[in-house]
Amino acid sequence: MAGMATGARRSRLPTKYSTSSNTPVDRVVRRRLLQGIGAALLHSKAASSFGASDGRGDRLPTGKSIDKKQSANVKNENVAYGRDTLPDGIRSRFIDNNNGATLHVLEAGFEYPGRPCVVLLHGWPELAYTWRNQLLPLARAGFHVVAPDQRGYGRSAGTDVTFDEDILPFSLLNHVSDTLGLVRALGHDKVAAIIGHDWGSQMAAWCALVRPDVFRSVVLMSTPFAGPPTLPLNTAAGRENPSSDVDIEKALAALSPPRKHYIYYCATRGANDNMWHAPQGVHDFLRALYHFKSADWKGNQPFELKAWAASELAKMPNYYIMDLNKGMAETVAAAMPAKAQIDACKWLTEEDLRVYSAEYARTGFQGGLQSYRILTTPKYSADLMGFSGRTIDVPSCYVAGAREWGVYQWPGALETMQSSACTRMLGVHLVAGSGHSVPEEQPDEVNRILIEFLQRAEVRRHV
Repeated sequence: MAGMATGARRSRLPTKYSTSSNTPVDRVVRRRLLQGIGAALLHSKAASSFGASDGRGDRLPTGKSIDKKQSANVKNENVAYGRDTLPDGIRSRFIDNNNGATLHVLEAGFEYPGRPCVVLLHGWPELAYTWRNQLLPLARAGFHVVAPDQRGYGRSAGTDVTFDEDILPFSLLNHVSDTLGLVRALGHDKVAAIIGHDWGSQMAAWCALVRPDVFRSVVLMSTPFAGPPTLPLNTAAGRENPSSDVDIEKALAALSPPRKHYIYYCATRGANDNMWHAPQGVHDFLRALYHFKSADWKGNQPFELKAWAASELAKMPNYYIMDLNKGMAETVAAAMPAKAQIDACKWLTEEDLRVYSAEYARTGFQGGLQSYRILTTPKYSADLMGFSGRTIDVPSCYVAGAREWGVYQWPGALETMQSSACTRMLGVHLVAGSGHSVPEEQPDEVNRILIEFLQRAEVRRHV
């Protein structure tokens, strides 16, 4: 890959990884795709600074990240879901993205035409609602903020997809087209920042890599981006095709007790049914899953893994490396929090959770799971090979919870992201008191980081 651009400012984390072994090419490709795709604001002073420099006379008051409704009896009738929880100033719209999908979006800052656009992409199993605590603070900082339910999620197209239907519409490059079509439909030919969490992190990364002329900066949350898959160099001269993979499914299954990787599980035919018709119900399934991956679960004490090897991967919690004979519903059931813990959870109240559970109870999970099928089937990602050697050259930033295993689940990815995949990395932030759901678990700190990044990246000069 191309070397690091000179003058890049970064916050480095020490990483020492070893991933050397030799295996067949198709597994090498798949592993590199998995590693590269791995489906990772100053709300007062900084926000005030942005508002003052807006230049369009649309300065808004600053405030805390979490905006509560003024009255428990007031409903936001302008949104498709979350009417009891989403404050005024956020609305829903349904937008034809001219790429074969009508996408439901939550947006803020729409009152002032001509503002630069910020796009927020959620992951799995999430919704546009995941960004409820970022929409208004970023709008107050002077942006038109757009958070879509991505294809296959919530109120957007593709939620009725079945396992046997064509999965190509869910490819990474088509998600790029979805996002590009959406922002153009909204009247933006450039995007000041694209920000993604979990799967959304990888989609945001590919937007910035493929169309840097449009997506002028990028923030990756939870899942690091190690770059596009690499085509080997000089093999015609007899140089051996380097490999750094094993048959990880076979190796995990050979452990005692036998295990499996959640990504491969999510690509199976039975995964949707297991979660959609979980014995505990969708609501309790999601409560247990979100709790299990959060800082609230005391077992989340992540550390660097030495290699892409079964013995190392098995050190992760079993929501990542599952028991071979259990589905995800059974896996997370053991981590279901007690009522007192649920009542004490302020970052995901029962009202908030009901928004998620109502949507997933209605749609199931297959729309989101299609991305895992793309990820684990190399032929569907062959088009990514054309970007071998390309880097993300727009300003970038990485944010994750300090108790987030996703930072380390792909050994070497965090280091590669900083050293070569992103040439203008302005910061790496591991947020205290957060696990996987960092924009929800620690919204004020995330908003501070985001607005500070937008200042440093000088995004207004490039849109």
